[in-house]
Formats: sequence, C-alpha cells, structure tokens
Amino acid sequence: MTGKRVVMVVDMQNGVFATPRIQREQCVARINRLTAAADTVIFIQHAEAGGLEEGSAGFDLLPELNQPAGALYVTKTACDAFYKTQLESVLREHDIDAFVMCGCATDYCVDTTLKNGASRGYAITVAQDAHTTANRPAAQAATLIEHYNEVWRTLTVPGNPVRVKPVETIVHEWQTN
Repeated sequence: MTGKRVVMVVDMQNGVFATPRIQREQCVARINRLTAAADTVIFIQHAEAGGLEEGSAGFDLLPELNQPAGALYVTKTACDAFYKTQLESVLREHDIDAFVMCGCATDYCVDTTLKNGASRGYAITVAQDAHTTANRPAAQAATLIEHYNEVWRTLTVPGNPVRVKPVETIVHEWQTN
C-alpha cells in the first residue's frame, strides 16, 4: 500500500457535537486540510438511539466538514470502529494497511479504535492537533488531548509503533514523498 494517503475521520457529527467540544473550528479546519491532501477518506459515524439514528440530523456529519467525492463511510455502534462493523472489510477491499486518524472523541472513540487498529497491525499516525473532546469531570479537554497524544506516542505495540504528528507535518510528508 506504499504511498497511499488515507485519513480516517471519527464521529465528527452534529449529534456528537451537541456536547461542546474544545476548539471545534480549529479541529475541523485541520481535518479539512488532511482530507484535501488525502487519496482516500473514511468517515466513521456513530449510530445510536437518542439523536444519532442513521438518517437523522444528529447522525449527519458537521456541515463545515468537507466530504471529498469518493469518500467511504462506515457506521459503528460502539466506541471501537472495528467492533461489529464493515471497517476491516473496507480497509482490505481498498488495500489500506496504514492511515491517519483524527476526529472525536479523543478519550473514547479515537482512542479505542486506534488501539484496536494498532493491535490488528495497521500502521497508524494520529494527527495530534486534529482530534477533540469535551471537558470531563476528572480532566479538562485540553489536558485529555495532551495526555492521549503522549499515551499514543509511547504505546507499546511491538513492531508497530503509533506515530503522533501535527497536521502540517503529515501533509508536508505526503507532499514530499
């Protein structure tokens, strides 16, 4: 799969953002920068009762999020985008074994999907400045984002380290390779 630029965008949906998320505008702008530079974009959307039903306004992606022609879409019902979904089939069908992750929520869906994907052998780079979350009772969103970037940077997956890089670095590397 050498040279293919793939971005996986997790849960950037209207209903998810009913809970305020830190730096929404900056996060969306960086995700749009990644998706504009990518060869393949996969949007992961969460579905559940209570405002995130498929076909509802809450299930829809944020209106300011660019959806490139030919984008792929996977629906999930758990924090893990691999759990009982078509994600692995989509990745195999499109010969994808490496991707950049971004989206929402850092401490739930991005984290769980990343760890499962890395354990399955996918080469994952996290866009360190293109994921967001909400303030939680135990920690503020900015602290959580910083914490998870460090957790992922030091995650032990022998032979398959997770990379954590800023969007500009990722795009620059894509443009020079």
